[in-house]
Amino acid sequence: MKTLAIHGAEDIRWEDTDTPEPRDGEVRLRVRYVGICGSDLHYYFHGANGEYVIREPLTPGHELSAEVDADPSGRLAPGTRVTVHPARYGPSLPGLEERPHLRPGGDYLGSAAANPHRQGGAAEYLIVERSMVRVLPEALPLQRAALAEPLAVAMHAVGLAGDLRGARVLVLGAGPIGLLVIAAAVRAGATAVTASDMREEALHRAATVGAESLLLAGRDPVADESADVVFECSGAPVALTQAVRAAKRAGTIVQVGMLPDAASAINLAPMLAKELTIRGAFRFSTEIDDAIAFLAEGDLLDSVVTHVLPAAEAVDAFAVARDSSRSAKVLLAF
Repeated sequence: MKTLAIHGAEDIRWEDTDTPEPRDGEVRLRVRYVGICGSDLHYYFHGANGEYVIREPLTPGHELSAEVDADPSGRLAPGTRVTVHPARYGPSLPGLEERPHLRPGGDYLGSAAANPHRQGGAAEYLIVERSMVRVLPEALPLQRAALAEPLAVAMHAVGLAGDLRGARVLVLGAGPIGLLVIAAAVRAGATAVTASDMREEALHRAATVGAESLLLAGRDPVADESADVVFECSGAPVALTQAVRAAKRAGTIVQVGMLPDAASAINLAPMLAKELTIRGAFRFSTEIDDAIAFLAEGDLLDSVVTHVLPAAEAVDAFAVARDSSRSAKVLLAF
């Protein structure tokens, strides 16, 4: 079979590898689409994602849709259309029984956090535990289904904010996750969603998924105390400072974008007088099931996918995905 493997910074190869055989409790999938996410971009362009450095060839990809190729148990028929929950969790700890994604010791498809690495889904065939497989509704196309994992991230972040019915929401950063947060917030009942981004193209996409007000960073200021809830989706420290100013008194900020693993200049002084709640959001737990149901409701989120390129053209695909003025979500087709 063919597999994509990142060997180092800007070194990705379309390689021949052995087709794996599933064991008891496993399923072999024929991969159809894999989304390129921010961590994949870091692994490809920098050879590392934060502190996680590539130490052996790494197959990226944790956003995927596929068809069942072989299930030794016979429970899933060949051709069954599926997506995958990409996490395996560590042992339960007191206080984290309902938050397995926060337990230490687990792993995630397409991650160099462990050594040996947890290989991802950017290959013609993929072996996963049967418990990770999610069967898709008939109404959900495979291409759209590749959004299930990032949409689950967005829905988890929205859930952390509490009840959004009637809320004024500000989303800072209208990249793929920001777009999905906008859609999830509207679905959760937010009545006024504002999107802010540095690129007009991203704001145009934000309007298609439910943003009512669009602010171009550097031109359109964000008003102080203008939002009940702020979702910071860019990962830029300056945006968190902006979020603190924009949140109302006793408001909530959910940090969704991955901040740099370094000391950063962030002004949190207004947080005290406003008694703000700032929450971090990390991956998700069971929300992938909710994401699948959302995606099956209609084609609202189809505009998030801007490019679909053959996996053999991964170098071009990663270049397109890196250029946020050209693209939102880029999919590799297998």
